[in-house]
Amino acid sequence: MSCFDNLLAKVSECSRKKVAVAVAQDEPVLEAVREAKERNIADAILVGDKDKIAEIASKIGMNLDDYEIVHESDDVQATLKAVELVHNKEADTLMKGLVPTKIFLKSILNKEVGLRTGEQMSHVSVFDIEGYDRLIFLTDVAFNTYPNVDDKAKIIENSAKVAHACGVEMPKVAAVAAVEVVNPAMPATVDAAELTERNKKGEIKGCIVEGPFSLDIALSEEAAAHKGIKDSQVAGKADVILLPDIDCGNIMYKCITHTTNAQNGCVLVGTSAPVILTSRADSFETKVNSIALAAVVAENMK
Repeated sequence: MSCFDNLLAKVSECSRKKVAVAVAQDEPVLEAVREAKERNIADAILVGDKDKIAEIASKIGMNLDDYEIVHESDDVQATLKAVELVHNKEADTLMKGLVPTKIFLKSILNKEVGLRTGEQMSHVSVFDIEGYDRLIFLTDVAFNTYPNVDDKAKIIENSAKVAHACGVEMPKVAAVAAVEVVNPAMPATVDAAELTERNKKGEIKGCIVEGPFSLDIALSEEAAAHKGIKDSQVAGKADVILLPDIDCGNIMYKCITHTTNAQNGCVLVGTSAPVILTSRADSFETKVNSIALAAVVAENMK
């Protein structure tokens, strides 16, 4: 799969999915939900203050007759209700609306109705970048802050599952750092080497992992050749970029989104169902793409 158009086409092969929106009285989110329905990507259950939802819907010309609305004026209770709908399989995916991320994530981890599985949760961003013949998966740019090597192994496996759902049978994972040489003073290089060995031993499955690589080596075959990297399955051909920590990840994500015309979508995985966790600063297109991505991941989890 080389672009988001391919991903959107893949949605049509899936059974129709339903998104539970937590605190749905948010104009950009309602616009994205409406677009997703019109494109036959997914239906939605809107959980939140019905009067505020109706006010926004009237403003943007959205016909609410096409949507199920669950009234709950309290943001915490509305978020828990949306999570519960997914927990009870009345919806396939969960989407964050006008609710603080802290409350949203706390509800996902609720012991009674949450989506916890005991697995590592992680965030995957999927980019369609002009000039590349494939989708590029970034992880983790928004959830895990400073993961240790064990966390990173699980983050890689999560990203591989997202890549599988997008049609990449054996994703190539580049564990990136500032340099491509192991340096004990640079923990990211040590972790990358350890992850490479674990993959060779079969401890990290469903993908090919190599590193440490600088970012240019991961993405450019020309750079890899120039730096003398030979006999590599990943160098210059990486599908997944494993970032060392949230600082690197978040900066890279925002650099791409604000300086290029790339399309992207994001999903939180490691949960019992995919979670659409976008930033308020993310574009309308990103929100729609994220719903599509979650639908494809949900289909693959069946």
